[in-house]
Amino acid sequence: MASLRGKLLIASPALVDPNFARTVVLIAEHSDDGAMGLVLNRPADATVSEAIDELAGLVDSGDPVFVGGPVQAESVMVLAEFDEPELAAAIVLGDIGFLPADGDLGTLAGHVLRTRVFAGHSGWGPGQLDAELEEGSWIVGELGDGELFAEGTEDLWGRALERKGGAYALLARIPEDPSVN
Repeated sequence: MASLRGKLLIASPALVDPNFARTVVLIAEHSDDGAMGLVLNRPADATVSEAIDELAGLVDSGDPVFVGGPVQAESVMVLAEFDEPELAAAIVLGDIGFLPADGDLGTLAGHVLRTRVFAGHSGWGPGQLDAELEEGSWIVGELGDGELFAEGTEDLWGRALERKGGAYALLARIPEDPSVN
């Protein structure tokens, strides 16, 4: 299967794992060795200033920290838009990449346009994501303009499905609990 780096994984309504139900995951890496991504629509209750004081000056301190996934939930990952992408530790898509863990935050601040902070990430072992795609757990989509750093991510799952159109747009309207329909 071709790499899904930079694509979205939209949880199918059949995916009931509480870590991923109605989530939208940006795939940051996908190879024969496995895959890694970040859940885009699960803001935590903590703000950046409450959780990671060291990022003040680089990240808006009032921004929420997002739950990137269940793997290494104590680790911090910062996804950023760079004016000089070669400063990123790894590029995900275009000029979007990860802040280097050992980078000088003062220097980087002048080259980072927007950021999103994540606690933890989502991970798949070799072949695991491909198997989940084959069984219909995920729907592959494209990132919409301005979505990555947009506020109000609560309805991102529905928007991503609607953007695909057709039967996917109908899925976007399924209530979380169909028994109350």
